[in-house]
Amino acid sequence: MQAYGTIYEALGGGETVRRIVEAFYPRVKRHPLLGPLFPDNIEPVMEKQYMFLSQFFGGPSLYSDRYGHPMMRARHLPFPVTPKRAEAWLGCMAEALEEAGVDEELREIVLTRLSGPAYHFVNTEDDPT
Repeated sequence: MQAYGTIYEALGGGETVRRIVEAFYPRVKRHPLLGPLFPDNIEPVMEKQYMFLSQFFGGPSLYSDRYGHPMMRARHLPFPVTPKRAEAWLGCMAEALEEAGVDEELREIVLTRLSGPAYHFVNTEDDPT
């Protein structure tokens, strides 16, 4: 793989980040653990995710410029984020990265980068079932 300065650059910039987000949210909405956490109108969530991921991967600071510091853990506290939901979120993202045409090596880098925050947002245990 060619060397790049940022994950954002390695992905090919905003166009690919947009494709990832567009492949990701239909999966999230269909997922039985994740779908109920999201509003019916997913478009604003998708736009915020596009801005956040662009920034998170080393691109332009779109999210902070519009909304201030991301404070992502605090923004996720109102929602019951369990370890199973973190895993499901990462699974949906893995599928979205593949659909968006991200090569396997870069997919692994992206998922590793997202795994820390995904598990950091966990704020409750799985329901005993």
